[in-house]
Amino acid sequence: MLQRQIGDSSLTVSALGFGAGHIGGPDLDERAAHALLDRVLDLGITFIDTARGYGASEERIGKWLPRHRGSVVLSTKVGYDVPGEEDWTAGAVRGGVEQALRVLKTDVIDVVFLHSCTLSVLEGGEAVEALLACREAGKIRIAGYSGENDELAWAAGAGAFDVLQTSVNLFDQASLRRTLPAASEHGLGVVAKRPLANAPWRWRERPDGVYGETYWDRLQKMNLRPLADDWVGTALGFSAFTPAVSTAIVGTSRPSNLTAAAAAIARGPLSAAERQRWEQAFNPRAGEWAGEI
Repeated sequence: MLQRQIGDSSLTVSALGFGAGHIGGPDLDERAAHALLDRVLDLGITFIDTARGYGASEERIGKWLPRHRGSVVLSTKVGYDVPGEEDWTAGAVRGGVEQALRVLKTDVIDVVFLHSCTLSVLEGGEAVEALLACREAGKIRIAGYSGENDELAWAAGAGAFDVLQTSVNLFDQASLRRTLPAASEHGLGVVAKRPLANAPWRWRERPDGVYGETYWDRLQKMNLRPLADDWVGTALGFSAFTPAVSTAIVGTSRPSNLTAAAAAIARGPLSAAERQRWEQAFNPRAGEWAGEI
């Protein structure tokens, strides 16, 4: 598995990461969740991304993590849902970090993101300063922001963060033009979320309630198909190999999907001509197609 540095930080991660949202929901019981995490390591995937909002995900990782801690770069997200604290206050950020440390059963969390807070919260400074204080206290290694559009652009230029998380896929290229160049210039790592764009090619008719409707609409309007009959390989060859991207995180409850994703990473980036096809198909609507939160 290809390994990369997260920006200018000391952390190295696999080019394919695991988004651990599915292991917190009803699709898997705890035993199956731990088996899936074992498969993650078997494939050479070293970056695991979770959040306090992902159901039982942190708790299940915490029960699995102690015997694997040295093999994993772990990230989570904070800023909300802390008892007794108003969301996006210093107390909510500090409390989120403290709770995550306890639930994940670790002395330090490698990466912690502020999770899609508004521009006014970022500019207000309280949440950002609280996260940086956690970094200075050694509770987290690097600080990040996860979000899109104006908020992401602000975070890229703020001089506060070490890493950003943003949607990067065939149908969501807003950050490629607006934010990733600045991230690279400032030495920030980039975690690409939704590299498969929720796989809108699976549906002949417009889906409903699967969080893939917008990408399905964009696929129809772009009216493009891979040159090779390989949607997963094309999607990951685009997202994971976009300049400035450190790792692209795939979320799934199925080990077979992870295996296919790892094989796609091994096939490497798209050809220059194929990448250009997808960028040119997106370009006419770049001004109206914002990044998807």
